Amino acid sequence: MKPDTLIRNPCGTPVVSCVVVACDAARAWAVVGNFAGFDRFIPALSHIEMTGAGTGSLRKKYFLDGNQVVEQLNSRDEQAMQMTWTTIYNTLGVARLWAAMSVEALGERCARVTWTIIAEPVEHGMEGFDAFVQAFADSALENVRQMVG
Repeated sequence: MKPDTLIRNPCGTPVVSCVVVACDAARAWAVVGNFAGFDRFIPALSHIEMTGAGTGSLRKKYFLDGNQVVEQLNSRDEQAMQMTWTTIYNTLGVARLWAAMSVEALGERCARVTWTIIAEPVEHGMEGFDAFVQAFADSALENVRQMVG
């Protein structure tokens, strides 16, 4: 036997959602940069459980409809206000998913929040998959805009 893994990065075109918020970048990062706090701006989540802290930690997201997702935090940079994570288990029909969240200051009271997702559905060529991912991210970031602006 030799070492193997089921975790690999997805291939595909990135889905990018971006919103400009009327607050300073640090305030926006306090919301979207909280790996354990996505249930604050994604109403479909009932709660999140964390295992560990920082890079390598796992978050288990519980959805109101019974679905579950387990993700690992790959990287986090407080100064640059960016982080990446990978889905390692889910019941949503996603084969592989990598995501990044970042916040960029646009001025003293203005910031850009960007959520980039590269995902592959379990069933190759699943119609509407990218549109679903785009709508999910857009809705979540619109909630962020309303929360902090």
